[in-house]
Amino acid sequence: MPFGLTNALAAFMDLMNRVFQPYLDRFVVVFIDDILVYSETETKHDEHLRIVLQVLREKELYAKFNKCEFWLREVTLLGHVASTEGIKVDPRKIEAILEWKPPRSVSEIRSFLGLAGYYKRFVEGFSVMAAPLTKLIREGVPFVWTEKQQEAFDQLKKVLTEAPVLIQPVSGKDFTVYSDASHVGLGYVLMQEGKVVTYAS
Repeated sequence: MPFGLTNALAAFMDLMNRVFQPYLDRFVVVFIDDILVYSETETKHDEHLRIVLQVLREKELYAKFNKCEFWLREVTLLGHVASTEGIKVDPRKIEAILEWKPPRSVSEIRSFLGLAGYYKRFVEGFSVMAAPLTKLIREGVPFVWTEKQQEAFDQLKKVLTEAPVLIQPVSGKDFTVYSDASHVGLGYVLMQEGKVVTYAS
């Protein structure tokens, strides 16, 4: 992929998505120049790897062998760690959250909420917890950091560092949705076989 060209990244992503279209979300995920192959069994994984490598060969696309990793049981990608257990928050991001100092401006609150919000699917009732902080980023609201905001900030840091491992849902199996609503917010949890797939609020 040529660097420095304005649309190089978008063109490359478009190419990769077209090349792997038949396999996307079946056993392939493509993000920029990362190709992730996932499978339920080792036998299927062997087959899936062969397909991906064959497609690359047919389309005359090349991967540097020293940048490739095969047969991993755990993969870190886009701030998440995916394994046979499920998906969890990347421990390096947890460290960043723990080290975050209390915001002193609206832009610092936005930055914190940006990182924290990226992981809100791991946190039950995220929007209710974050409400005292999101209130301060509204236009016309003066920045006044009170005990209420500090408690919300500390609580979000705590729950994010204790975030559960979310399971990968299995297609064909039943889902259960639990929902709740109040004057402050609404939310739900999507579960499969008693295990959390995702939270939303």
